[in-house]
Amino acid sequence: MKDVIFDEQKQTEKSSYNPDVLSCLANLSNDEVFTPPEVANAMLDMLPQEIFSNRNAKFLDPACKSGVFLREIAKRLLVGLEKEIPDLQERVTHIFKKQLFAIAITELTSLLSRRSVYCSKDASGKYSVTEFTNPEGNIFYKPAKHLWINGKCLHCGASQKEYGEEQRQGLETHAYQFIHNAIPGEIENMKFDVIIGNPPYQLSTGGSKAQSVPIYDKFVFQAIKLKPRYLTMIIPARWYAGGMGLDKFRKEMLSKNRLKILVDFPNAEECFPGIQLRGGCCYFLWKKDYSGKCHYTNIIDNSKNISYRNLSDYEIFIRYNQSTNIIEKIKDKTSENLCDLVSSVSPFGFGTSERGDTNKFDGCYSLYTSQGIFYIEKNKIKTNISLADSYKVMITRPISGNMEIPPFKVIALIKTLRPREVCTHTYLTIGSFKKEINTHNLEKYLNTRFLRFLLVQSLSGLDISKEKFRFVPLQDFTSSSDIDWSKTIPEIDTQLYKKYELSEEEIKFIESMIRPME
Repeated sequence: MKDVIFDEQKQTEKSSYNPDVLSCLANLSNDEVFTPPEVANAMLDMLPQEIFSNRNAKFLDPACKSGVFLREIAKRLLVGLEKEIPDLQERVTHIFKKQLFAIAITELTSLLSRRSVYCSKDASGKYSVTEFTNPEGNIFYKPAKHLWINGKCLHCGASQKEYGEEQRQGLETHAYQFIHNAIPGEIENMKFDVIIGNPPYQLSTGGSKAQSVPIYDKFVFQAIKLKPRYLTMIIPARWYAGGMGLDKFRKEMLSKNRLKILVDFPNAEECFPGIQLRGGCCYFLWKKDYSGKCHYTNIIDNSKNISYRNLSDYEIFIRYNQSTNIIEKIKDKTSENLCDLVSSVSPFGFGTSERGDTNKFDGCYSLYTSQGIFYIEKNKIKTNISLADSYKVMITRPISGNMEIPPFKVIALIKTLRPREVCTHTYLTIGSFKKEINTHNLEKYLNTRFLRFLLVQSLSGLDISKEKFRFVPLQDFTSSSDIDWSKTIPEIDTQLYKKYELSEEEIKFIESMIRPME
């Protein structure tokens, strides 16, 4: 039975390709991404392996989809407990009844998981690897309910407009048990050694811009409340520097120093083949009684860069190991950054859809939009009137291209705006000068690889914002600056590298990450 149930099917020269069904499921494009077996095993490899020889160790998957985590844990326990429990059926019964537990995210995934783990969707049936007294076994599912307050769910932040009972009639409500105060009573007070999983990632807010609120952080927080010895989950990586409502989560993950291992994939397809996930993904090992440096691995195109990092050094997480030394060198030279010169979103109070007249008229101001230039009256400018009458630089707020595979462009458009020129919410402005030459110098600075590389370190989502310039040092944009702004962009880059004493290796890394502006 062991060979049939748990061992991978052996290939012979005459056999046809017979893929693991869970590998096939992992390739389905879905907001609730299935975990490939090889990724599940990489996460299990982070745990102390002696835990799989402990007959009292308990494991929980609180967001069970395919049962892959329980299945792979079972394989390891079957080997680890062989000496202590020699009889195979007795060992199987002990493992599945006493050690492995899950909460499925939907009724369908509960059936799939039981079929994957117990070899039967009915755990009490005769085809189950071990007979339970109930059809669920230890893989639980019961529909939960959202708790609506002012149109939002108190537990997960879902929009009632999108996920209310009327709107979701006959469909999944996505009110996940684990984060909706509906943990099954059979495991509610159980002490788990390991909580492991791949939680759902986000839910729509119901806003006009189709924004989504992350919910994976809520699964992590709920898991921590259960006080396991170890917690390992695979989640999107946007929490490093951004994400709606993730400030508290980021602070918890970085400041407590309980992350012992963090493995990062800027390109999520290297972890989930066929799945595109903006900002990449990561998996981690959190240890309850650990406080120290994190063993961090960044993986790009199957190439690993490894370091031991103190995650509390910065208020955000810097993804690329090579970047930290560059940032430290810059901090040694100056504490001032470009953030103070960058506008907030909608610098003049115009939405993205704002349009004016197509023809100029006396006293008009030029309005730059994504559809071209229009003309408006001064009294329509809602904020920053003085900025409207100054020289400044305009940049596009949406990031240019993907941020998964370098080299990156980062900023799509950089343009000097003269007095009486303003822009919509599509853009940010930087600087406010009386002299046009200062603005041209700032425009050149924004075009450098040096600046755009430092901007990348804070980016995690789709847009550039004021705080993303936190690592970009402020420069003197006058003619008396230590930078000769009359030079070409590559020559200015060279001056900046020299100013901050960057090594040849660091320069090479910057230029491999950032391509020249077109």
